[in-house]
Amino acid sequence: MASVFQRTVVENFGLKLTSLLLAVGLWFVVARDPIAEVEMKVPIEFQRLPENMEIDSASFTQAQIRVRGPERVIHRLERSDVRAEINLADVRPGERTFDLTARQIHVPQDLEIIQIIPSQFQLSFDTRTTRTVEVRARVTGTFAGGMRVAQVIADPSTIIITGPRRRVEAVESATTDPVDVSGTMTRAWRMTQAYVPDPLIQVVHPTPIRVTVVMERAGEEK
Repeated sequence: MASVFQRTVVENFGLKLTSLLLAVGLWFVVARDPIAEVEMKVPIEFQRLPENMEIDSASFTQAQIRVRGPERVIHRLERSDVRAEINLADVRPGERTFDLTARQIHVPQDLEIIQIIPSQFQLSFDTRTTRTVEVRARVTGTFAGGMRVAQVIADPSTIIITGPRRRVEAVESATTDPVDVSGTMTRAWRMTQAYVPDPLIQVVHPTPIRVTVVMERAGEEK
């Protein structure tokens, strides 16, 4: 019996005592760690959108997440630690409502999700299409008396745009940034960019636009 007691208790007694004290100390730290809450806004990540589909909603979707947990974890929490993810693999053209629950929210271990706002949100979807549209230059400036703009040439004269079909088909033309040719008497050229105001439409392979402005005296034959 004594040998059993010696093997189980006496041997390596110092090491065992140290382990016990560490375990008790850790228990006290965890048990006394106060609970805290924090609220943060995070973007909703859209995953697995089919290649031929586009999100046809202009609003930027965010989720307001409130989490609760040990204060030590809350203090180290960063926005990037909380993610809201929505799977779009099976979407079709049209409107769709999504539930946003704790299943779609990823938080660090030991944290509990208390509130999610919104609990639902709606998105519109449309098929992706590509189209070539004309570039129209915007010319501004103060001209000498009797002078007027005779011709405006954009090079390249067209760009390719892509996006949700309904929005792309509604675009009549792309526009350049304002080109100021104040004081020009014959001709001038400027490098600028072309864009489409709709934020859901992208320019394919953006390239600088060379705008040439030709002036003439008012009343001259073209």
